[in-house]
Amino acid sequence: MCIRDRVEAERRLEAFPDVTYVATGGTRDGDQEWAERIFTHRERRPASWRTAETCDLPPLLAADGPPLLIDCLSLWLTDAMDSVGAWSDDTWANGGAKALRERVDELVAAVRATRRTMVAVSNEVGSGVVPATPAGRRFRDELGRLNANIAAECEHVLLTVAGQSMTLR
Repeated sequence: MCIRDRVEAERRLEAFPDVTYVATGGTRDGDQEWAERIFTHRERRPASWRTAETCDLPPLLAADGPPLLIDCLSLWLTDAMDSVGAWSDDTWANGGAKALRERVDELVAAVRATRRTMVAVSNEVGSGVVPATPAGRRFRDELGRLNANIAAECEHVLLTVAGQSMTLR
């Protein structure tokens, strides 16, 4: 299932006693506001749910285990773009685009092959302001492609706007 709202994603898995909540946002040392967000998210979840803080998703998807709630694909993409230098126009043109496609293809293949119940959260892009910078537009375009590719592998796709979910598939 691919979904656009973490509260809705959590609700979709609340009947499962064990869930692995995959946090892709990292820790951001020294950022108190970020730490408070993480604390609030953890407090909202059932105590039986485990948290895995990682962007290395394919091994989790390949392993047997409880359902996965991946929060979120946009933060995963940010990390992937960081790792291949995709923010730089020169790096992007000289191998960064290819390296990112390989990372995305690996993730999509892992989603396709997983036997685990999985709910992935992502941000919607393309219906708002066009970013002013090439790197911002690149991120928006790449997230749109990632969302479409992951959604194509999911049985259900929900779009949540203002707390209301619409089933797309």
